[in-house]
Amino acid sequence: MQSSKSVDDRSPIKLVALSSYVGATIEWYDFFLYGTAAAVIFNQLFFPASDPSLGTILSLGSLGVGYLARPIGGMVIAHFGDRIGRKKMLVLTLMIMALATVAVGLLPTYEQVGPLASILLMVCRLLQGIGIGGEYGGAVLITVEFSPRRRRGFFGSFTQLGVASGLLLAAGVFSAVSSLTSDEAFMAWGWRVPFLASFVLLLVGLFIRMAISESPAFQRVRQEGAQERVPLVSLLRTQRRATILSIGHRLAEACMYNLYSVYILGYLADHLDVPRSIAITGVVISAVIMHPTTVGFGRLSDTIGRKAVYLTGTVASAVLIVPAFLLIETRSPALIWLALALGLGLGWAAMYAPLAAWWTELFTTNVRYSGVSMAYQLGGAIGGGFTPVIGAALLILADGRFWAIAVFAIAICLVSTLAGALAPETFRSDVQESIGEPSYSDRLLASARSLPVPPGADLRNDDEGSPRCL
Repeated sequence: MQSSKSVDDRSPIKLVALSSYVGATIEWYDFFLYGTAAAVIFNQLFFPASDPSLGTILSLGSLGVGYLARPIGGMVIAHFGDRIGRKKMLVLTLMIMALATVAVGLLPTYEQVGPLASILLMVCRLLQGIGIGGEYGGAVLITVEFSPRRRRGFFGSFTQLGVASGLLLAAGVFSAVSSLTSDEAFMAWGWRVPFLASFVLLLVGLFIRMAISESPAFQRVRQEGAQERVPLVSLLRTQRRATILSIGHRLAEACMYNLYSVYILGYLADHLDVPRSIAITGVVISAVIMHPTTVGFGRLSDTIGRKAVYLTGTVASAVLIVPAFLLIETRSPALIWLALALGLGLGWAAMYAPLAAWWTELFTTNVRYSGVSMAYQLGGAIGGGFTPVIGAALLILADGRFWAIAVFAIAICLVSTLAGALAPETFRSDVQESIGEPSYSDRLLASARSLPVPPGADLRNDDEGSPRCL
């Protein structure tokens, strides 16, 4: 193994954490900004005006292009992130995302060029999905791999804050521009301003990201020549258990986030006849609350462990779902906001906060980018991608009562609770270890094998070399 003196780890962890936070905020700003515009104005700008209903369907359908592209972007960019480095991929994903967003602000409308406008918009959304798909894994890894062992959960949580901050920034900028311009001016040129502003954010993000060095853990892998030719294949061959459990961790988190931030908007407006603005206000209030709670839960995971904090979140989410719907059913704005604050600011934040550090610690350095990206993107698609549609269908099947939706959410939380319970506790592990040295999980396994074996116990290994009891 190369001497540790040859590894450049001079970047201060605060600068690295700031880089990941700012980059994640910018990319989620771009992603949420498109979603807001698609729901409000894109049906009039980029799709046939002769059929408003069709335009709305196509506009909202364009959102799905981004979600379909996220797993693809995650896997492709993760491949190179495990082979040539985290920093290069973080710069690339930031540029892809921001430039695609700026391009949206420069597009001609349907009135000007016809169907070509719709096609160009879809291409930009596809690029956005690829960018956001590759961002998360790299931002999480470079932060946690730089972090001191006892503060990985704390610093890792700053990347997680990008979701809440990006949501707030997108909502704030879009609302500010729409309120400062007339309806005619906003439809003519005002809507372009929030998208073009992404170029300024890109310059800020690039300035910060270019100032950091590659993570020490990846530098050691590169020095040892331990990069995998096809990291994804190696991941599925050698670390299948960790991959499956990590995907399981993501299910409840993604489900509850989409339930409270997306599905509830339609449930309140269409089922309870509550103004949509009340629900949006509740989501914004929750996003504000998520900032201190996410950081707080991340720091707590450094003290009591990732598993304890995460399982607190899954159990709290399952317990709170019925009371949350009962509060929402009152139609009282204050109680609706309380329900969303508890669901997102407490239950969801407790699940989401420790995942950055936990997933980084679960995978070995040479396939870590691929492992984290698969867990986040594939788990998110399975757990959250169809939650609004499933919720709408269950509401119909249950004759307008919320119980079926609550049972569905509780079932997802139970699956994730099981995945969390089966995963090892890792907060004392070493993410900087050499590829040639025994990993933290290997040392735990060796210790377990040295314990006395009860008579009749079946400790035969499975196809991954791990005891079946683990």
